[in-house]
Amino acid sequence: MIRHSSVPKFLAAALGLLLAAGAMAADAGHYVIGERVAAKTPGKVQPGLLLMGGGDRNFDAMHWFMKKAGNGHIVVLRASQAGEIGEEFFNEVGGIKSVETFVFNDRDASTDPKILAALKRADGIFLAGGDQSRYVRFWRGTPIADALDAHVRAGKPLAGTSAGLAMQGEYLYGAMDGGSQVSPAALADPLGDGNTIETGFLHIAQLKGVITDTHFSERARLGRLIAFVAKGERLAGKPLIGLGVDEDAAVAVEGDGRARLRHRARRRRDRGQGRLRAEAGRGHRDEPGPGSIRWSPAWSRCCTCPRAASRNRWRSATLPCGMACWWRWMRLCW
Repeated sequence: MIRHSSVPKFLAAALGLLLAAGAMAADAGHYVIGERVAAKTPGKVQPGLLLMGGGDRNFDAMHWFMKKAGNGHIVVLRASQAGEIGEEFFNEVGGIKSVETFVFNDRDASTDPKILAALKRADGIFLAGGDQSRYVRFWRGTPIADALDAHVRAGKPLAGTSAGLAMQGEYLYGAMDGGSQVSPAALADPLGDGNTIETGFLHIAQLKGVITDTHFSERARLGRLIAFVAKGERLAGKPLIGLGVDEDAAVAVEGDGRARLRHRARRRRDRGQGRLRAEAGRGHRDEPGPGSIRWSPAWSRCCTCPRAASRNRWRSATLPCGMACWWRWMRLCW
């Protein structure tokens, strides 16, 4: 009798452990700093997108984002690390009432009512860097993605850096094979499996028809962005725009679609003259010059030759698959 009665007890204990493990898997790391509940939002919340290229934080751009959020309550979403970013925003960037950070470990947490409630009441949402494939796997087709779309539609600001920017376009490089594509390999087979272009994630009106890329100049990603746009156009059946953003730089997009490039002052060597100059990056799209966003040209055939692409030369070319590639492309220049 003892032996038989121990069986259901063992099964019950095992079931309890499984349920506990499932509950732990669904939990997201949760970190709060500041007055999340008591403090009212001081300013007016306004629409805006902050598209950051990664690297060191651009405080000038972050202050723009915090102001758009009414200097109120920020929610950070990420899928790695912990709550250090909230401490940075609150203590170093400053000028806000609170930062609440959620760190996702799996897809199950994407239905957590507490997280969804925090996103709904957030004045601004920041998507941190990391591995964008985790964001695609954890958030696409879930209430989290719906909440991000609703946040933007409600006229509230959304920011993202590195992987947090990569996921915002209508089409995106998902890095779903576990690697990070490099330009020579991407250009060698633009429509190949290595260029894992995804869609059906976020639906942001200002980024419709756009593929973004980050760490742009620093990691020589012009070639791979060319390939991403080529494959994206094959999937979309329409022209797309490639947007590459350098480290320490950010594109601040107003609610009406006007954009301004913000980047740190840097020292660079003028080609052919051997002298250094400092540039502060304050131009507008309709004011060509340092820090401006320039459309050049409206329509252009792409060059898929890695040697020509490295020289930043654009010419008519044919892809290895034999398909001519056309697209509109947007380039950040300073």
